[in-house]
Amino acid sequence: MVVMGTYNPVLVFLSVLIAIFASYTALDLAGRIHASDGWTRRLWLATAAVAMGGGIWAMHFVAMLAFSMPGMVVGYDPGLTVISLLLAIAVTGIGFVVISRAPHSPVAIAAAGLFMGLGVLGMHYMGMAAMRMAADLRYDPVWLAVSVLIAIGAATAALWLAARQSRQIERIGAAILMGVAIAGMHYAGMRAAIFTAHHGVDLARGGSSFDQTSLAVAVTVTTFLILFLALVSAMFDRRFARVAQREAAALRESEERFRSLYRGTPLPLHSLDREGRIEQVSQTWLQLLGYREDKVLSRPLINFLTEESARRARQVDWPALIANDRLDPCEYRVVTKQGEFRDVVSTFKVERDAEGNFLHVLGGLTDVTERKQAEHALRQAQKIEALGQLTGGIAHDFNNLLAVVMGNLELLRKRLPEDARLTQLVDSAIEGAQRGAGLTQRLLAFARRQDLRPAPIDVPALVRSMTDLLQRSLGPTVRIQTHFPLHLPPAQVDANQLEMALLNLAVNARDAMPGGGALDIGAEEVEVGTGMREGLTPGRYVKLSLIDTGQGMDPDTLTRASDPFFTTKGLGKGTGLGLSMVQGLAAQSGGKLILDSAVGRGTTVALYLPVAQDMPARIEAEPEAAPLSAGLLHKILVVDDDPLVLANTAAILEDLGHEVAIATSGEEALALLEKGLAIDLIVTDQLMPGMTGLQLLAAVHRMRPELPCLVVSGYAEMSAEEVGQCPILAKPFTQAQLATMIGRIALARKVVPLRRRS
Repeated sequence: MVVMGTYNPVLVFLSVLIAIFASYTALDLAGRIHASDGWTRRLWLATAAVAMGGGIWAMHFVAMLAFSMPGMVVGYDPGLTVISLLLAIAVTGIGFVVISRAPHSPVAIAAAGLFMGLGVLGMHYMGMAAMRMAADLRYDPVWLAVSVLIAIGAATAALWLAARQSRQIERIGAAILMGVAIAGMHYAGMRAAIFTAHHGVDLARGGSSFDQTSLAVAVTVTTFLILFLALVSAMFDRRFARVAQREAAALRESEERFRSLYRGTPLPLHSLDREGRIEQVSQTWLQLLGYREDKVLSRPLINFLTEESARRARQVDWPALIANDRLDPCEYRVVTKQGEFRDVVSTFKVERDAEGNFLHVLGGLTDVTERKQAEHALRQAQKIEALGQLTGGIAHDFNNLLAVVMGNLELLRKRLPEDARLTQLVDSAIEGAQRGAGLTQRLLAFARRQDLRPAPIDVPALVRSMTDLLQRSLGPTVRIQTHFPLHLPPAQVDANQLEMALLNLAVNARDAMPGGGALDIGAEEVEVGTGMREGLTPGRYVKLSLIDTGQGMDPDTLTRASDPFFTTKGLGKGTGLGLSMVQGLAAQSGGKLILDSAVGRGTTVALYLPVAQDMPARIEAEPEAAPLSAGLLHKILVVDDDPLVLANTAAILEDLGHEVAIATSGEEALALLEKGLAIDLIVTDQLMPGMTGLQLLAAVHRMRPELPCLVVSGYAEMSAEEVGQCPILAKPFTQAQLATMIGRIALARKVVPLRRRS
């Protein structure tokens, strides 16, 4: 049985009102589309699509709620209902995109209208299909065709009106006509619907499942609120646009005033024509390059750049500037009138009139020469720091290898047959290993990572004790003179490292005087105040000076003299680490190395060392402690994580006649002692995984406080507080050095030998 429905007149009126208000809002937002660009334009396109498509859908849904059939329970499928809303917004948005790109094309408007109209129809009939009721639905083809025509016509008219710049009264009239047309499309489609109730439905006793009027009012209020907010946004956008236009006018006026002040600005600015020729420059620009104004006007800017900068500006930067109207800051090198090179950063911007015609290029120069020099110095410092870290990191392993080589060579020399040639070969190998050890110490000194033992040192006494050694090293053609005051405070420095530094400096002076000369060594106490010497803390220093009469250095050589591996000597005659080592010693001791030199007047090296607070120890030749004789035997525990070093040290000690127990880690050594291993001395490496040598000794002394110890290390940063009373022997060491050290420990601790070997 065909069921006839009725309409709620209030809801019908609300649906028509929604259609009119949505049409007006969409037309108003379309005006903001034409006045915007970029992401703002896309935002207004989306807003107009939501207003138009969402408004049409809201009108359709309210109109559906206005329709009721007596006794028929009507529901709606949520999925299809939401899809119909999205479809309306999508087709409306596509239509607005088309007319925004081709607003004056009738073909584009017609095609977009056809697409949008069919899309709105799809939304309508999808919403009809979402109805859930006890009835079958079919359509009258005549009224269906009428609804299609109305939908396409209304959509085309809406897009045509949106493409035009209309006045307020025109938008209101167009909105009323469009709203009525959209509502007409809906009700024509509803007129085409024919509902046939299912068998057994009691039309007299059915009821609605929900309050359609309340839902329709809620949808209406929500729709009006959304559309109202969109209108408010458009209103504020128009107001901001008017403000922006006024600001643009004020900006143009300001630019005119700016041009009058251009020439007197304190910034180096220039104005160029389309060919890159200079039209105007500021006085600061002229001062930077040293030219008069009549010498630069009408000349191409690239005439003042170096060849490389000019080529890049002409081939790369200028085409990019003309294409994009702007160029990011780029670096050039300019040549001043005096022929000096200056590093500058330049910016460019194309100025155009209201019609987009080229006016000129505005640009400026920023002198960054000092900044570039500072950056270069920083990069060099970072390279040196990285090299220092690398040096300190490999020193331990390198010294371990040298210890193995030297120890085995010494043992091999004892077992060689009486053959002078073989003995000479072994001695040469040992000397080479010793040179490698000396190079490692220089590297550590350069890296400021050698194990320093600073103490109060009487500098004049130390120099006098080295006079014979220095004279032999410099040869008969160099005369050494020393000048010291009667009373000079002690310097806080490592005596051995200072001796090595003096020897390096003296050899450098000798090489700078190939024909002979004089080397004057002197010292004095100086008081350094704030700002007197860069890098020195204010206080009292001992200034040790070495002055030669050699060839001297030019400014470039003087600047690089302290760089690691830089040398002016021939191949194989220098490592370039001498001054670097001295500089590292001075810095690590709290002082500074300062060079002063000029070609033809020699070189002055000033080594600033902090004054010590305590009295110095006497500098005198310390008698070598005799190594233990073969009759005084000890049982020694040797601990090292390197198997080669461990075996080498054990072999040296056994060759001396000692009994040796070995452990490859601190944990293994503690385990042996806990089992009751009887030993007279423990010899341990410092850098070991899991437990360092000092940590091992601390644990051992808690078990056996009287047990003497010896730390051997290729490289380790250990403070005096950490070391305490435990002596340290640096790797690589000779058998004699190890025997002497053990002998000193035995005499100092009065170690009682376990037994005498027959």
